[in-house]
Amino acid sequence: MARVLVTGGMGFIGSNFIRHILSRRKDVEVVNLDSLSAGSNPANLKDVEGDGRYSFVKGSIADFPLVSRLVGEADVIVNFAAETHVDRSIAEPKPFFESNTLGAFNLLEACRNRNRKVRLLHVSTDEVYGEIAKGSFKEEDRLRPSNPYSASKAAAEAFVLSYCRTYGLDALITRCTNNFGPYQFPEKLIPKAIIRASRDMKVPVYGSGRNVRDWIYVLDHCDALQTVLERGEKGEIYNVSGHNEYENIEVVRKVLREMGKDESLIELVEDRPGHDIRYSLDSSKLRGRLGWRPKRGFDEALKRTVDWYLKNEWWWRPIATEQVLHPTPWKLSPGVGR
Repeated sequence: MARVLVTGGMGFIGSNFIRHILSRRKDVEVVNLDSLSAGSNPANLKDVEGDGRYSFVKGSIADFPLVSRLVGEADVIVNFAAETHVDRSIAEPKPFFESNTLGAFNLLEACRNRNRKVRLLHVSTDEVYGEIAKGSFKEEDRLRPSNPYSASKAAAEAFVLSYCRTYGLDALITRCTNNFGPYQFPEKLIPKAIIRASRDMKVPVYGSGRNVRDWIYVLDHCDALQTVLERGEKGEIYNVSGHNEYENIEVVRKVLREMGKDESLIELVEDRPGHDIRYSLDSSKLRGRLGWRPKRGFDEALKRTVDWYLKNEWWWRPIATEQVLHPTPWKLSPGVGR
């Protein structure tokens, strides 16, 4: 039975991936390493706690002895562990370097010191490319990160590729566009809009709201990650995108329409520094070479997401911060549109 080490598995995408892989593959055991920092939530995986193939280890990927032990027992590693809030990285960059860059380095070193092969999938972000006015980024395009978060992820990627080349490590990288769906932290754009609109509160949107993002349902992203793990080639990078590009303000409008709420709830707020105007990825490599396709359209997935948040206040209420329910300017209010 394959032993899969997932780092950051109590987070949004990580917890959805663990649930996904346990349901899709009966021949796996999953070890979840998570420090339970901001963005992690043990409630994300309450439904799998009774599965004998799942176990949780509290700890940080900055803890090299712990990482070395767990890597030594693993056949596959999927690295989600990361600080992800762009606004937080602008206010305090150091934790992003320590978690996102140094943490990835520790995983790589642990893999290098093993006596047998292990496959490492490093989950990155479209933000490493920076903004693009027209067209879509391909995997070989230059990286131009715009903020400390994306810089820390780009640095981690450079280490991954260097370890592939220098030490022959079996590692791959995925870069994905904006995710949405169940268990996403309430400070992020879509859940924040749902939560506030459900209370007839103003929904804040940065600047003019014209910043464009491509959106993908988190379970489609999980399908892509499984595809890359099983069919991807060593040392390759794969873009993951949903081909659902919308301005932030249009995403909020769609949420409000789905909830039967008036657009007067939208409130434009002060923009954040260095806010990239548009992200867009070309995922033809993943689709063509590995045969992956998203299964859910944006509107269908958004309906599912709205329904989930409205039915699961027990999950989000304990972690909905004052910034979610009573937002202030960007320095204190992360997540008003990635």
